Amino acid sequence: MASCKGLGGDGSAAAALPHVLAVDDSSVDRAVISGILRSSKFRVTAVDSGKRALELLGSVCLRLLNLNLPLPLAIVCVLHVLPLTSFLGLQEANVSMIITDYWMPEMTGYELLKKVKESSKLKGIPVVIMSSENVPTRITRCMEEGAEDFLLKPVQPSDVSRLCNRVLR
Repeated sequence: MASCKGLGGDGSAAAALPHVLAVDDSSVDRAVISGILRSSKFRVTAVDSGKRALELLGSVCLRLLNLNLPLPLAIVCVLHVLPLTSFLGLQEANVSMIITDYWMPEMTGYELLKKVKESSKLKGIPVVIMSSENVPTRITRCMEEGAEDFLLKPVQPSDVSRLCNRVLR
């Protein structure tokens, strides 16, 4: 099975593993991609929507804190939302890669890609798009928007090995 050497961290084995945020509205597909990534020595956090991914990456709190909120609301954000993202291990600096399904309700993987690449705090995180549909115009559009790769489902262990070599140098 493919494996990927860790990237920096606090010295612990878990922290040394590359951390992937996997985003897919299908629980089956989330389980499959998470299993492949974990067996390839990635630390994985899986969520069911692009909106949830952005929340976990901290963009909601960053926006709230930048709005000069009244003190009680700012305290709620700092005391409740930020510790949750820390508890889940998702400070943007330690997410090595985002892998997302293309077609999801509320926010597509393409829209998530655009939001990540528009964010000065998140734009350095590589984003990989997955889809069960081989649509060349969709693939081209994602790559032009900044996707690191586009994988066709079902994702294979060899795809993960290629990601290690290409994306997480």
